[in-house]
Amino acid sequence: MPKGVYHVPFPKNEPVLSYGPGSKERAALRQALEAARSTTADIPMYIGGEEVRTGNKIAIRPPHDHQHLLGYFHEGDGGHVEQAVQAALNAKPLWADLAWEHRAAIFLKAADLLAGPYRYEINAATMLGQSKNAYQAEIDSACELIDFLRFNVYFMQQLYNEQPESSPGVWNRTEYRPLEGFTLAITPFNFTAIAGNLPACMALMGNTVVWKPAYTQVFAANVIMKVLRRAGLPDGVINLIYVDGPVVGDVVFQHSDFAGLHFTGSTKVFQSMWKTIGENIHRYRSYPRIVGETGGKDFVLAHPSADAREVATGIARGAFEFQGQKCSAASRAYVPSSLWDDVRKYLTDDVKSFKMGPTEDFTNFINAVIDERAFDKIAGYIDQAKKNPMNEIVVGGKYDKSKGYFIEPTVILTKDPSSVTMCEEIFGPVMTVYVYNDDNWDDVLALVDTTSPYALTGSIFSGDRYAIEEATKRLSNAAGNFYINDKPTGAVVGQQPFGGARGSGTNDKAGAKANLSRWVSMRTIKETFVPPMDYSYPFHQPDIK
Repeated sequence: MPKGVYHVPFPKNEPVLSYGPGSKERAALRQALEAARSTTADIPMYIGGEEVRTGNKIAIRPPHDHQHLLGYFHEGDGGHVEQAVQAALNAKPLWADLAWEHRAAIFLKAADLLAGPYRYEINAATMLGQSKNAYQAEIDSACELIDFLRFNVYFMQQLYNEQPESSPGVWNRTEYRPLEGFTLAITPFNFTAIAGNLPACMALMGNTVVWKPAYTQVFAANVIMKVLRRAGLPDGVINLIYVDGPVVGDVVFQHSDFAGLHFTGSTKVFQSMWKTIGENIHRYRSYPRIVGETGGKDFVLAHPSADAREVATGIARGAFEFQGQKCSAASRAYVPSSLWDDVRKYLTDDVKSFKMGPTEDFTNFINAVIDERAFDKIAGYIDQAKKNPMNEIVVGGKYDKSKGYFIEPTVILTKDPSSVTMCEEIFGPVMTVYVYNDDNWDDVLALVDTTSPYALTGSIFSGDRYAIEEATKRLSNAAGNFYINDKPTGAVVGQQPFGGARGSGTNDKAGAKANLSRWVSMRTIKETFVPPMDYSYPFHQPDIK
């Protein structure tokens, strides 16, 4: 609970380093990459104050070089989930009672450690473990995670400062208590920043956490835990476990002290967990808080007034950075016939100029998809699209997993706006374009809004302000993050709070005060300084004669 008043200034976003040729950061990152590749990591779970090694070791390999061994992590079982839950509950009283500024100091220190001595280590881990190029790793595992940690402290102070008015003789105040019990964070492979933020923001508000990352993100998750421990995070506040998701659910969702779920991942998994929580609602001490960011079928919509070069660049970057594996990545585009020839030329030229290969070669713009399962799924979508007579492969369409899980950035032109690749989430480097008649602007707005069950991100390119306003209004429920004359990716903490609705999640906006409010339970206190000593009120006194 707050025990003092301190001013936390509005943070500045962490500057993005360029890693250009000859730069100090380029040399430092190369050293970190070499160190990570030349060492066989042995990664434990962290439960309470213990590093837990089970002997059930799972190999970690770079997606772009799956013959190379980076190390192992130790997989746990249901017993380890129970231990993590108990460790979180044991740590809760002291942590919840710690003055907020001391909790804040731990995460601010972690941010400075990531900005300084751990910057290249966490970027290297993300590049190798998740196959992100240097720039994509920098804006994720360094800058965005640093921003989350710093802005969350600022937003926490803002939340605590929201206090009620008081009438004469009365003092009203609001306490923002941690949730009663323990919380669960389940984090994805695609963003190291999300993996760090989901457990950290709950812990910042006084909660204790069981954290289960995606297995394909463990290499960088381990670095996050090292940083938090060095920053002074007490034992048991965040417990990092590597256990299969259903096993975690079997323990956590049956526990009476389960208080909240912070999730990023697939829509199907999130819906399944929500259903299980609902079925067990009678077990819980309190109604659990459920926050989730899930899938997306994100769009680029071009108006006839748009600039073809800008549209092509928005598609190229929005669809293919990090191999289309961002939750916000564009995977469907609607282009007017008057612009298509130019957009097609520019986009094809851009895609053909992409260099694809391992992350350690900084000249590569495109790297590998995360694992063989993802590779096979994406390749299947491409093969299916090739068989559809309504489709044309504009560029790309090839794939090879002999060395790494490489899939060429692929642009599909379709005559059917309801074709599979226009409607279903693929989560890979596949963009499908539908060309519409310039006169059908009104119809295409309806098409964009109704094609997908998701509503995460989307963008419009237009030089016509009336068209921009119309699209902004008509598509108000089609995207939780809506971009005007920009790609639909790259949300920055403190500038574009991120999240979507419909099938894309609860839209609780990571990187905003609104998200932190989900991890506290408010208590209103009224104190009367001079209590009344007569029960009566004037209305029931007899009339004056």
